[in-house]
Amino acid sequence: MSPRGVATPDVRERLFAAAERVVERDGPGALTSRSVTTEAGCAKGLLHAHFAGFDDFVAELCLDRFARTAAKAEKLPELAGRGTVVRNLEAVALALFDSGGPAISSLAMARPAAALRVRASMEGGAPGFTAIQQAITGYLEAERDLGRVAETIDPYTVALAVVGTAHHLLMTGWPGAPDPRPLMTRLVTALVEG
Repeated sequence: MSPRGVATPDVRERLFAAAERVVERDGPGALTSRSVTTEAGCAKGLLHAHFAGFDDFVAELCLDRFARTAAKAEKLPELAGRGTVVRNLEAVALALFDSGGPAISSLAMARPAAALRVRASMEGGAPGFTAIQQAITGYLEAERDLGRVAETIDPYTVALAVVGTAHHLLMTGWPGAPDPRPLMTRLVTALVEG
């Protein structure tokens, strides 16, 4: 437990990681500000000292994880010509499911104030599914130019299918549901290799 009055380094990430562990272990219903701070081993008021409330915390957690995946996706064009196209795309698609992604997304959508905050942030330009779709499109265009994917592949449509499927699986998943990763792997392989 951090002593009172002593700065806690990387507070946001520490609380976010604790929330992910709670959701993965106990499900989204167990996620409370108290369960997060207990899991993080910090003072109970720390979460509320850094976030406007629990809904703000949940929204920021979702936005942070989308931003991480979008940043990973933005690096895809640098991989053109290296590795395999399927593996490169899989890495981005599967990143959406890391760290309790389905449960955290469901939690955010079940909390109206958090859902509104996420939506407003995305409308304001926060990275999310659109940024990921654009990065995948650009990557597939580069790979098509290199001859590593068939000329008949429509990069925009493939990107839309990958992102749309990921969104569907995130929004319909629940703790204990079958792992969505094998489905994403099959989809990416089918779209790229036919």
